[in-house]
Amino acid sequence: MADAAKEDYLGTIATVLEASTTPSAGNTAEEGTWSAIKEALRGSHRNYTVGPIGRSIILLAIPMVLEMFMESVFAVVDIFWVAHLGTDAAATVGLTESLLTLIYALAIGLSIGATATIARRIGEQNPDGAARAAVQAIAIAIFVSLIIAVVGAPLAPKLLELMGGSPWVIAHGSSFTRVMLAGNITVVMLARRYPESANTRRSFTAAPAWAPR
Repeated sequence: MADAAKEDYLGTIATVLEASTTPSAGNTAEEGTWSAIKEALRGSHRNYTVGPIGRSIILLAIPMVLEMFMESVFAVVDIFWVAHLGTDAAATVGLTESLLTLIYALAIGLSIGATATIARRIGEQNPDGAARAAVQAIAIAIFVSLIIAVVGAPLAPKLLELMGGSPWVIAHGSSFTRVMLAGNITVVMLARRYPESANTRRSFTAAPAWAPR
């Protein structure tokens, strides 16, 4: 009788301890979300065609949101410091940023097509095809940025005049606009977004970049 009571008592203690140490479904989901956020901030190589879709969305979305936030902060900080030079200098930066916004739109439009193509090749388990598409997209971006630089830099004063810049802005600010348009390749390449995986990264060195499918 005493042995039976002792076994029941020990069984009850074991059940309580197991319940207290076993994470609930809510805690598991919360830990999974936080681990995904930490991984997104830390960066990792992952095959996004396998695993939970929600986790993949978090891993892809957080870096993109942070990138866009930093781009906005860059423009704000630029205006903040240049404003100390006067209203005409701030107007020069504002008009130039408007021109760069058009370049951003073009670059993001190109990146959408590149992202869709690369994602499709990765979904097909074709890392070589994804590598070819990525390299060709980069080449197109460089080609487009060179055209913008060659055409836009010499026309910087005309563009500022067309956008309603004052004579001071046109005379003194065109150099800034010319430099920004000539170096637009940085804007174009920063606006590019390519899905990555370890297989795609390795295939850059394994596949001929310009080989047809």
